[in-house]
Amino acid sequence: MTRGTVELGGAVGYAQGTTAIGNGSSSNRSAVFVMPRVGMVLTDPLGKSWWEGNVELLVEPVFARFVQPFAAEAAGGSFVLKYNFLSFGRWMPFWDAGTGMIWTNLAPRIPEQSTQFEFVLETGPGMHYFVTDRITWTMGVRLHHISNSNLGDRNTGINGVLPYVGISFFMLGPF
Repeated sequence: MTRGTVELGGAVGYAQGTTAIGNGSSSNRSAVFVMPRVGMVLTDPLGKSWWEGNVELLVEPVFARFVQPFAAEAAGGSFVLKYNFLSFGRWMPFWDAGTGMIWTNLAPRIPEQSTQFEFVLETGPGMHYFVTDRITWTMGVRLHHISNSNLGDRNTGINGVLPYVGISFFMLGPF
């Protein structure tokens, strides 16, 4: 995979709230996530040995349907930087980190948040498995944080673990 390669794909996941990290008052926060993505590899392969890889920038819209503590929605998107490890054959591990914004109608009905406009921070490992030279099954897990960045009177944040699965198509880009 070289600079200019384009990734088109999508994933679905299930986020479960956690109180293991942060000051959240409850782990009773669960949501189904739908995450389409489009990305472009920004660099030619970097490094040598097992950590040889490249950097990719993704735009990832998101829609989430909360099922706990009650039905609610979230919609928005993130910019995600991903480092693809290229030296493992059909298996391509990666690590990604992103930031974005969402609107949600969870607030003000939960004690963690008082505003409907929220920021998102997310990071975690993942794996692409190349079924063909262009199509991959994708799986990963992210630590997912939702916060209003103290724009409201309440902001303990919602932290969750978000495992996901999906499919991606890689193609040579126009650049």
